[in-house]
Amino acid sequence: MGLREDLERYREVGEAKREDLADFIQYGDLGQSLPDEINIPIKIVDLPEFAYDQRDEGGLGQGDPDVGDPVGEPQPQPGDGDEEGDPGDESGDHDYYEMDPEEFAEELDDELGLDLEPKGKEVIEEKEGDFTDMTRTGPDSTLDFERMFKEGLKRKLAMDFDPDFLEEVLKIDGWGPDKTFSWARENAINVSKHWLEETYRKIPDDEKTTYDSIEEVEETVTRRSTAQKIKEEGVRHVPFRKEDERYRYPEIIEEREKNVVVVNIRDVSGSMREKKRELVERTFTPLDWYLTGKYDNAEFVYIAHDAEAWEVERDEFFGIRSGGGTKISSAYELAAAILDERYPWTDWNRYVFAAGDSENSRNDTSENVVPLMEEIPANLHAYVETQPDGKAINATHAEEVADHFGDSSEVAVSFVNSPEDVTDAIYEILSTEAES
Repeated sequence: MGLREDLERYREVGEAKREDLADFIQYGDLGQSLPDEINIPIKIVDLPEFAYDQRDEGGLGQGDPDVGDPVGEPQPQPGDGDEEGDPGDESGDHDYYEMDPEEFAEELDDELGLDLEPKGKEVIEEKEGDFTDMTRTGPDSTLDFERMFKEGLKRKLAMDFDPDFLEEVLKIDGWGPDKTFSWARENAINVSKHWLEETYRKIPDDEKTTYDSIEEVEETVTRRSTAQKIKEEGVRHVPFRKEDERYRYPEIIEEREKNVVVVNIRDVSGSMREKKRELVERTFTPLDWYLTGKYDNAEFVYIAHDAEAWEVERDEFFGIRSGGGTKISSAYELAAAILDERYPWTDWNRYVFAAGDSENSRNDTSENVVPLMEEIPANLHAYVETQPDGKAINATHAEEVADHFGDSSEVAVSFVNSPEDVTDAIYEILSTEAES
């Protein structure tokens, strides 16, 4: 084995945890992990060693190695391990890679191609940013002189004219102030009629017929532009006005804490047997870890329901099984009350995740659940249907929700019939929120 093969094996070691991430979500022992510490099982990959070169040139080492033997390792002797040609029948060894929820979220983003950007809610600090905003008053040290100069310069360019040239125009035979004023307006020369009348009055009578036409004036008299005058005379005559003054002050930046509350709702009625409960846990737990890693502060509410709903602790949530019927709206009514009381929409991002086998009381979905979902503000509502053993005739809740909300970016519906569906369900839910 050469250096290139060794490098490939190093890459396998570095990528092992990501390759096993999907398997862990689907089949791994989630009980190995804690809310703030996630243990991902990874296949143990033997670390590579340097091997002898393909060229048989000998060396300083003792012994008589064969091509490909690792350096410094004793060579297998007859009788060590399995006999030649007999395949092993043991499963591959695993070890656990420990990561925190933030790292788990990054890995899941990479694995599924997600790009969820958490939203800041509660303002925890206000600080001054760059001096980018403007006000009409302020200390002299913050006066934006460059802006004031530009405003004055624009005014001068718009209002200024060449008085010497216009005085010559007034000397055209038969023109006088009226025709000169009309010509000036047509040529965007901003001169007042009063100035023309005063200037014309001072011209001697014998000079008021000096020219026969405007063309003769333009050929005879050099006309200076405003830019030429500023270049020759400097900027001391640029007109500044009080209304041109602007004072810079710092932009106020609000530092917002990214808070999230996740409401997990589970049907615990008699039809929710062990396989269905396991699929709920396998879907909800990675979602909880992911959002914990994405937000500064994450809190969780767990609601169990049959025909009635009640709040439970996490360690009870996935194991409860009741013998009652099913009324999903009872859970949404309790969720709405808890969110309004503890987690105002102005301060908290909200996710409401519900799961069950889609069995529900008659008309409860259309008459109660859908209106409640529309009334509860949230980043995302999601429903996960778990049906590992085939669907009952009256299991229509998921389809009704999907039909009502269609392609809404605020509601996701996914179907989990086996562990292989879990990763797709998680992607369906998180990508729906990311697109919004």
